[in-house]
Amino acid sequence: MKALILVGGYGTRLRPLTLSSPKPLVEFCNKPIVLHQIEALAKAGVKHVILAVSYKADKLEEELNIYAKQLGIKISATYESEPLGTAGPIALSKKVLQDGVITELGNDGEAIFFVLNSDIICDYPFTELLEFHKAHKKEGTIVVTKVDDPSKYGVVVFQESGQIEKFVEKPKEPVSNKINAGLYIFTHKIFDRIEVRKTSIETEVFPLMASEEQLYAFNLKGFWMDVGQPPDYLDGMCLYLNHLKNKEPSALIPKGVEIPDSVEIIGPVLLDPTCTIGENCVIGPNVAIGPDCRVDKGVRIQRSAILRGTHVKSHSWIHSSIIGWKCSVGRWSRIDNVTVMGEDVSVRDELYINGGRILPHKEIKESIPQPSIIM
Repeated sequence: MKALILVGGYGTRLRPLTLSSPKPLVEFCNKPIVLHQIEALAKAGVKHVILAVSYKADKLEEELNIYAKQLGIKISATYESEPLGTAGPIALSKKVLQDGVITELGNDGEAIFFVLNSDIICDYPFTELLEFHKAHKKEGTIVVTKVDDPSKYGVVVFQESGQIEKFVEKPKEPVSNKINAGLYIFTHKIFDRIEVRKTSIETEVFPLMASEEQLYAFNLKGFWMDVGQPPDYLDGMCLYLNHLKNKEPSALIPKGVEIPDSVEIIGPVLLDPTCTIGENCVIGPNVAIGPDCRVDKGVRIQRSAILRGTHVKSHSWIHSSIIGWKCSVGRWSRIDNVTVMGEDVSVRDELYINGGRILPHKEIKESIPQPSIIM
């Protein structure tokens, strides 16, 4: 079985991190964002994952093929020379999706495949989604998730059976609290509805499929977040870490991590086995510290991600921020308010950074008291 992951775009919402790395390879809870999806697809029986890309395709394929060998699957890419929206990449990938396929778990002999938006983090229900799709025997299924304020979204209205009746964009009246979660499964009949041009599957394809009673909704249980921009990345990290705390607590702090007795861990906290934590630190809740990171004595970190190779010096305080690769945070510094540091940023001692977006390879010599971009 095959899956297509939509990873086009330049990752502008997640800058400055995406100035150094394609967005799908940016770590989310110590693992590339897209690898969370690929592992779940492989577990559900997918043998070939296609990446629909438009930016740094070679780097994506090269790095992800290392994981492909470990998972026993194939990863390849299709390249968009111009933006094709959310439906055009599916048409562009038609040949590779159909290549070698006769019938695979399809409806009435029709082969099927998954499609995913690459920014989505959740407890991916691919096996259950597949069973649901096979049962209703229609062309497509979209995963829907519940939101507290549906007026901010386009909502999905569907019957108890799951058959979708219509889509309503930012309803003033509460007609539904379910939105498109960015995870789909289709039969190959979808190729008759799309072509290689810029097309929105949400606004141009789905409404027509619904009007023909060919589209069903599958209810997602548990957490969900689009982590494509820093505030949502941090919200999604909190949801994911709490999910791990309940489902797989041993994955949070693996064996081999040496934590001094004077350190207080307020879970959930995710520590890579190669990171080091100094005396008298307070870490958590909702913190992910990546490989080869060094946290010196007396540091306080909460609701933040510390990426590979970063050094957090003594008595600094980090809250609600993303610290990029190979950064250095000075002694007695305070980092707050969704600050995002790109690769190789150095912050001098005793500085305050409030909501800074700091581009790679910068040395910060003065405090940043107001949210701003440091170029």
